[in-house]
Amino acid sequence: MSVTSEATSIWQGSLAAGSGTVNLDSSGSGTFEVNWKARSEGSSTTTTPEELLAAAHAACFSMALSNALTSNGTPPESIQATASVTFKPGTGITGSHLLVNAIVPGLSPADFDRLANDAKTNCPVSRALTGVAITLEATLA
Repeated sequence: MSVTSEATSIWQGSLAAGSGTVNLDSSGSGTFEVNWKARSEGSSTTTTPEELLAAAHAACFSMALSNALTSNGTPPESIQATASVTFKPGTGITGSHLLVNAIVPGLSPADFDRLANDAKTNCPVSRALTGVAITLEATLA
């Protein structure tokens, strides 16, 4: 079975002076403001496409790593993954950095590194981001 997720954006005005919203339609989880200033200069109150992409990448990676660890016979107690997606005006998205901390009883550091790198390469969001650098910093607790 395939699942299609939807979000809707409404934009008003020019790029520099305008603003808009993005609504998470499928889940109904919320409507978020977006604008160019937040995207190009940063903001602690307005989201950006890159923040939404970072959320997707962190969640996707966590799921892929959990699946790989469980398939390895070493299910995780917990995985904390933060994705940092970088945007450079005039260039676009230049990369995603995954910062991961996991508690996995009975797993060697070498096996953890191998499985984390495989999840980085093969989670569906990473596959969608093949045009940008994806880096990984993973720690086994």
